[in-house]
Amino acid sequence: MTDETTSSVSSRADVVAPVTREDFKVIAASSIGSVFEWFDFFLYGALAGVIGRHFFAGVNEATAFTLALLAFAAGFAVRPFGAIVFGALGDLWGRKNTFIVTLLLMGAATFGVGLLPGYETAGAIAPWTLVALRMLQGLSVGGVYGGAAIYVAEHSPPNRRGFYTSWIQTTATVGMALSLAIVYGTRMAVGEAVFGDWGWRIPFLMSAILLGITMWIQLKLNESPVYLKMKSSGKATQAPLRDAFGNWANLKLILIALCGAVIGQAVIWYASQFYTLFFLQRVLKVDEALSNVLMAVALILATPLFVFFGWLSDRVGRKAVMMTACFLAVVLYLPLFKALTWAANPVMYQAQTTSPVTVFADPNDCSFQFDVLGNKVFATSCDISRSYLAKAGVNYEPVDAPAGTIAELRVGDKVLPSFKGDALAAADLKTQRADWEKQAQAIISEAGYPPKADTDKVNIPLVMLILVAIISLAAMIYGPIAALLVELFPARIRYTSLSLPYHIGTGWFGGFLPYTAFAIVAATGNIYSGLYYPIGFALFTLVVGLIVLPQTHLRDIR
Repeated sequence: MTDETTSSVSSRADVVAPVTREDFKVIAASSIGSVFEWFDFFLYGALAGVIGRHFFAGVNEATAFTLALLAFAAGFAVRPFGAIVFGALGDLWGRKNTFIVTLLLMGAATFGVGLLPGYETAGAIAPWTLVALRMLQGLSVGGVYGGAAIYVAEHSPPNRRGFYTSWIQTTATVGMALSLAIVYGTRMAVGEAVFGDWGWRIPFLMSAILLGITMWIQLKLNESPVYLKMKSSGKATQAPLRDAFGNWANLKLILIALCGAVIGQAVIWYASQFYTLFFLQRVLKVDEALSNVLMAVALILATPLFVFFGWLSDRVGRKAVMMTACFLAVVLYLPLFKALTWAANPVMYQAQTTSPVTVFADPNDCSFQFDVLGNKVFATSCDISRSYLAKAGVNYEPVDAPAGTIAELRVGDKVLPSFKGDALAAADLKTQRADWEKQAQAIISEAGYPPKADTDKVNIPLVMLILVAIISLAAMIYGPIAALLVELFPARIRYTSLSLPYHIGTGWFGGFLPYTAFAIVAATGNIYSGLYYPIGFALFTLVVGLIVLPQTHLRDIR
């Protein structure tokens, strides 16, 4: 059997010697390095709100948060390009050397965010520099995952690859939990006022310490034995990009991996962790510090499930476990998030039930409520109503009215007509809008819609249970995927082939999920409509995966 044969089943899977103590050290060290890499990358997500205020201060708060999410997404947009560059280097230079380079790039970019002057000091250059640093982070992440997953898999016995690579799968979750924990600890240490002013920089600057520890560990590791043997035998590729993407048989595997596994994994993972956190903070208006703690604890509690499902995939196959996760996400996401609303903000949930909000308006009078530059004036009668509700975070139902109708805000049995502001002078529009919004706020408050979640009424045990249930779906599909991707591709072009579909899926389909989902919510007025994005792509992966994704758990990857 050659090292390029990935379709053969190993007849010796059950008699391969277990990994040695030295191999355990390699796996543990590789996992630690990945934790710190993900910590750096996710730190931005944990601080998107405060970063938006400092780097996009020239626009309103809602737009600032949107732009902060776009800067967050920039890190994901370039991940496939990092996958191509570092994937090729990993097949040419080796797994260890490439992994170290990505760590250095990530550490430098993260430390740079901590030093970067804000909008008030540097003006427009500040947000653009921030985006550039996020892109540098994205490029480095494009190389780290493939290296770590392959490195561990190539040290593992065939019948336990799912179990051992699942430890790498925990690193993204642990890295996110660690970022949330350090942010919370910094908040408590310096106080909210100082944290909002300059204390938010401390976690970014602390990454330099973590980088030093990680580099010290990585430099003690040995290269992958599979790579060394392949290199010494003269079978390593000299043109990884050509061999990976110029060969239809391998390119077909890349497409199968992307559509039949990675896209579903990406949207479920990001919905279960990032979107859930944004939903708690921006939609349910749970205190930012409390929501970070709840999410961090839930992530820690659910982390063992990643290992469990990796272990389970060694017994029943990767495909069975992952397709089950896609099915459950399609069926359970909506009821789980509605239950989360009831548990985290019961006052809001009660108001939605007893006093539903509608906007009765001519659809031609309504524009898409998104303003990248923050200077667009939503001045039609429909836009005035919907922009206020979007800013207030109130769930509403759009109802079509006859052409030319002045929009009406309806809350329970209360009706507040809007007004046509597009023909008014700027000063008059501002005055009349402020007066109308005061009336709208009075009606909304009277109907029981709270400006923020009452911390004393947050059902913390139930919220924790729901969060763990949501994250368990991510564990089910993410736990086995590293082993599956390693097993799909031949050793000589494994790094290149694996990295691209993974980072297209996670970087584009997953990374853009929070922004896209919130845009859908803003457009429809339904706080749950953003979930149709992950539900739709999970269903897509379920169908494709059931048809074309092969079983891989007994393959020989040498």
